[in-house]
Amino acid sequence: MDINQLKSLLLKGDPEFWAQLQSLTQSAHDFGELFLLSSLRKKAHARKLAKPDAPAKKLRLALVGGYSLYPLHELIEHLCELENHPVELWQGDYDNYLSEIMDDDSELYSFAPQVVFMLPAERRCIYTGKLTDPRELVQAEAQRAVDSLLELARKVNEKTGAEVITTNFMLPARHDLGAFRSRTLGSDWAFRKWVNLELGLAAPSYLHICDWSFLAHRHGGLAARDERGWFESKQPCSSALLVELAREVSHLIFSLKRAPKKVLVLDLDNTLWGGVVADDGLDGIELGDTSPRGEAFKAFQKYIASLKQRGVLLAVCSKNDLARAQEPFQKHPDMVLKLDDIVSFKANWEPKSENIRAMAPELNLGLDSFVFVDDNPAEIEIVRQFVPEVTTILLGPDPSEYVGQLADSRLFEPRNITAEDAERTSQYRSDVQRKALESSVTDMGAYLESLQMEAVISEFTPVDVPRLSQLINKSNQFNLTTHRRSEAEVTAVMNDENFIGYSVRLKDRFGDHGLISIVIGEKVGETLNIDTWLMSCRVLKRGVEEIVLNELVRLAKWKNCPRLAGVYLPTPKNEMVRDFYGKMGFTLTAESEAKREFELRLENFAPRETKIKIVRQAYAEK
Repeated sequence: MDINQLKSLLLKGDPEFWAQLQSLTQSAHDFGELFLLSSLRKKAHARKLAKPDAPAKKLRLALVGGYSLYPLHELIEHLCELENHPVELWQGDYDNYLSEIMDDDSELYSFAPQVVFMLPAERRCIYTGKLTDPRELVQAEAQRAVDSLLELARKVNEKTGAEVITTNFMLPARHDLGAFRSRTLGSDWAFRKWVNLELGLAAPSYLHICDWSFLAHRHGGLAARDERGWFESKQPCSSALLVELAREVSHLIFSLKRAPKKVLVLDLDNTLWGGVVADDGLDGIELGDTSPRGEAFKAFQKYIASLKQRGVLLAVCSKNDLARAQEPFQKHPDMVLKLDDIVSFKANWEPKSENIRAMAPELNLGLDSFVFVDDNPAEIEIVRQFVPEVTTILLGPDPSEYVGQLADSRLFEPRNITAEDAERTSQYRSDVQRKALESSVTDMGAYLESLQMEAVISEFTPVDVPRLSQLINKSNQFNLTTHRRSEAEVTAVMNDENFIGYSVRLKDRFGDHGLISIVIGEKVGETLNIDTWLMSCRVLKRGVEEIVLNELVRLAKWKNCPRLAGVYLPTPKNEMVRDFYGKMGFTLTAESEAKREFELRLENFAPRETKIKIVRQAYAEK
């Protein structure tokens, strides 16, 4: 439906006007279009065209700030009403918010707001000293800026009991100061970032941050601003960003009363992995780092796992045989989600709508707390029709967009995260936390022990073959021979009794590193020749080298080989492992420009001590 059809419904006094107005409002991102829709809404009220199911009471919302609040207040009022949270507005004067809040007799308090939205002036968030001032001086002024905002919020809450929403500050988008902007806290760029961070960290429970800095970044720094709009009418930003700001404010307002969704119900085939497990088999589905699509599905699972850490319950609803549906959770090495992560697993041939309906009493939750994601539009439509309380998300054809689709749905945004919810830290911060921990200890052994590392040493398996081949063919730095192998050649190693082949996966208390080392050995007489030894550089000096060597020695003895032989074949990229064998206790036996040869006699070998817990698979019995 277009605007003209909407106008026609309004002229006819058709109540369908409201449903269509809501639909057009949800899809409108142009300022002119949204402002026109708001005008039509007001005309509908003037014509006494009642909105069905409208709440009897309106939320009292006050807007104050250092900018002109028109037409922002029009957009907020419109969006709130169309989300069925209508507001009664009180609008403060331009740049009078300090007086309006601090004056006990101001009209703001006569209005008795339930929510106050504060838009503090950006020009008051600058460092007034010198760029060369010491860090402590700049931080003190930044803290005063934060304390001032916190005091305004405290005053409002103390006087009215209102929830307070405040924006933080947009960052500059011009090249002022160049790279020096990041070398001094006195630059507008660094100063505002500091204030934004401290404001968010110090905000009490009644203060909610409208992340204007993020919105501007998402929109584009230059596109977010309108200098002419500021000089002519004191507008806070460009008209396009004004729309996004209004949407964010309205979202925060109704999220104050609306809990986030609690259950994420997942389809399986072409949702958690590529392909159909019943047709393609366990080793035929796309999952993991062997292809871009497989990597995208794995990334989607990682994001879903992060939702679980926030307290979101995960469920499965799939048209499938139960055993086949559960097999990847139990056996696929790149499956991030495990059966223990799933609170309700329904794989059968019943309608998905009925399976989801059955989950509600099992979990003692209402269906309106469920979200269902599927790549099949027919299944989505069935759920929409037969369990309309459930929110649905139709995933597109490209799995690289799945994370974005789910994240931008904004259905699982937490109001806060407790230590229990955030039991594990997300992977993108894992390395930062490890480094922070390493810098805080003086003893490397204590540091390694604190990581709580666990390594899984596994004999090559068919499911692993694509990933093994990929890692063998792309690893360059920690790779002693750089022997490349196709998937068929890896499979041949698995099937040749003269060869041993194993991989190592590592995880610690900060996250899962995945497959980080591959070793291939060939028995020739009484010697086990090390054909391939490669590792991820991310885990060096944590004891992984030692456990790999311990396993090599163990398997050499199992093969009745009293001697290990290794060779270093130099390449332009593997200089870092030139002396590796010598450091691990091997003896240099021959050297030329083309290679360096080493051996290790096992009769006097003592297993290397590490801080890593070992779990063996397949080779454990040998």
